[in-house]
Amino acid sequence: MRFLFYLGHPAHFHLFRNMIKLLKNRGHEVMVLIKKKDVLEDLVKATGWPYTNINPRGRKNNLLSIGFQVVKRDIRMLGICRRFRPHKLFGTSAEITHVGRLLGITSVVLNEDDSHAIPLFANLAFPFADIILCPDCVNLGRWEKRKTGYKGYQELAYLHPDYFTPDHEISRKLGAGKPYFILRFSGLDAHHDFGFKGITDARATELISILEPHGQVHITSERPVAGNLEHYRIRIDPTDMHSALAGAAMYIGDSQTMTAEAAVLGTPALRYNDFAGKLGYLRELEEQYKLTASFPTTDFEGLKSRATEWLQQENIKSQWQEKRVKMLNECIDLTKYLVNLAERDA
Repeated sequence: MRFLFYLGHPAHFHLFRNMIKLLKNRGHEVMVLIKKKDVLEDLVKATGWPYTNINPRGRKNNLLSIGFQVVKRDIRMLGICRRFRPHKLFGTSAEITHVGRLLGITSVVLNEDDSHAIPLFANLAFPFADIILCPDCVNLGRWEKRKTGYKGYQELAYLHPDYFTPDHEISRKLGAGKPYFILRFSGLDAHHDFGFKGITDARATELISILEPHGQVHITSERPVAGNLEHYRIRIDPTDMHSALAGAAMYIGDSQTMTAEAAVLGTPALRYNDFAGKLGYLRELEEQYKLTASFPTTDFEGLKSRATEWLQQENIKSQWQEKRVKMLNECIDLTKYLVNLAERDA
């Protein structure tokens, strides 16, 4: 069979990486399309896969630019699909649903956000998608009856122990004999992020003053940071980030994806942004499995208090690993599920 994957974010590369590898190993033909986003192209290049960047210049952070670029990518993808003739389209974007509907190709959209948090994407993608694949805990509102649910999280497609083993040498280098902490600042420039806030440079400086007496601090950021923070920026290959996250004593950030990644790796994870408490999959990781905690930007004192509490907690990593095992035992092998879905009706 022939499959087309469209990757719009580094997290999407990780989400589909093992699936693409398995499909190729099973003799299927795979085409990968990407757009400009953070380190996405570097990650794809590192695999050696052929790929096409259908939006190499990125976009501006306004709705007009977003709409224009969606149409532009629709047109480019349409031409590519007419030539490649894929049997199924996979991605997390509206574009594959538009092209799939126009050409009569099955589109499979993976999503982990509740529809109320992504209204623009939901309205652009869900009406045209053939399959909307989400964790059971995600609420799709008026599209709920069209959801194909599963027990698990997208992050387990690449961070499940069957597919991922941390490189402990990365942890040793980052810690230099001490515990270390990772701070993550996202760009918050997606269409659904407009009006939402996260960690400012001033807040980051306060957090560092709390963490630094206990170990090394490393920053990973999609946005520029103040000069006094720049020397904390992590200096590793992007492909090593998950090993770094697995070995960290604690993660604090305003990224939904990296918070979930830390949680499923068994690293204590704190999230500080205005999406706190509003996303079903992160609520489940927080309330059911106790692997993470979230605070809105109106409660910085709460964030600092919880960070201080966790810093004083003995053997916290081993406690989190026990919680992780419980979570893993209750979730499916998402990669295997996706491969079976792809080959269905072959």
